[in-house]
Amino acid sequence: MSKELSAVAADFHTHTSASAHAYSTLYENLTVARQRGLLAVAMTDHGIAIPDSPHIWHFRNQKCLPKQVEGVRLLRGVEANVLDDHGLIDMPADTLDMLDIVVASMHTETMHPGDREYMTAAWLAVAANPLVDIIGHCGTDKYAFDYERVIPEFGRCGKVVEINESSFSCRAPSIPHCRTILQLCKKHGVRVTLDSDAHFCTAVGAVPRSLQLLREEDFPTELVVNAGREQLDAYFSEKGIEW
Repeated sequence: MSKELSAVAADFHTHTSASAHAYSTLYENLTVARQRGLLAVAMTDHGIAIPDSPHIWHFRNQKCLPKQVEGVRLLRGVEANVLDDHGLIDMPADTLDMLDIVVASMHTETMHPGDREYMTAAWLAVAANPLVDIIGHCGTDKYAFDYERVIPEFGRCGKVVEINESSFSCRAPSIPHCRTILQLCKKHGVRVTLDSDAHFCTAVGAVPRSLQLLREEDFPTELVVNAGREQLDAYFSEKGIEW
């Protein structure tokens, strides 16, 4: 049995005050990350279709950011919005190509829920997009899809499936779906990440309920890409990310 995981070593999904419904600066997020012993943090503000998202320049200019801030690896990123059943997302490909981490998620402001087949087609198309790295909070109950069909495809396409800590408080009806998704990831050997989806700095790196769900399902630590330095080294090497 895998060693029980008590904390994560990185947070691949955080927001800053560049998204107007978040409340902390990038530096405040990084300060909390350092205090918690995190090795890496991705800044993934919302893509441009969300009404209060940053301007496209916010993403294009991330090249000016240092790679390391007080010992924490800062990853340039975005939480892009899935827009339709063709897997269209709201960020230009040339901008996505500049970033370290691309999370793709569905939000009611940009994606109207459809039936099961519609949502399945959408996620299958996202899975095929080579510019997407992480599948964000796909357990959202409004967007239920054919989990048995899609989860293995996420794995085949090299996507990492997120267990989103904020879902436990903001999307409580999603939790049974998150459990099902986690069980299928275990069954098919699909990698996951446990992320805060922090909108205030004190949430960065704090994923206690996600960790509890992993324990309840006896999920193998080896499949958690942000479990520790060894897993991060392997994932960074795969994605061409330097420390």
